[in-house]
Amino acid sequence: MITPMRVFVLLFNARTENEGIHTIQVGDRNKVLMFESEDDATRFALMLEAQDFLSPTVEAIDSEEVKEFCQGADYDWEIVPNDSALAIPPEVNVDETDWKLESQENVAEETLPRSQESQEKPEISDSELDSIRRKLEGLL
Repeated sequence: MITPMRVFVLLFNARTENEGIHTIQVGDRNKVLMFESEDDATRFALMLEAQDFLSPTVEAIDSEEVKEFCQGADYDWEIVPNDSALAIPPEVNVDETDWKLESQENVAEETLPRSQESQEKPEISDSELDSIRRKLEGLL
């Protein structure tokens, strides 16, 4: 039996009834990125923020659970290997999302179960986030 791999995905409104998962659009298909590295997922999330996209939360989850979710939602998925230089958000983001900000009600989305370990991860401090953002902006 193959042991499921722990991956990192980007979620919006994590651990709420209105949780949404970040996807990229490839043609007319949505694709969920599953990062092998938490650092790569965090870097991707910060690059989304630098593009004035909403701030996602990086969450650890079993890759098989993500695949099952994708099959049910008719989404594609892709494993992003460690230190992948290819994981760069598209320059254009969608105008309308399938989920709403937590302050907006009356939206029922499917949620992904997470391991206890991912729920106990500390958040990045604002000063660390600002430092990373400055470094990323320096790369542009």
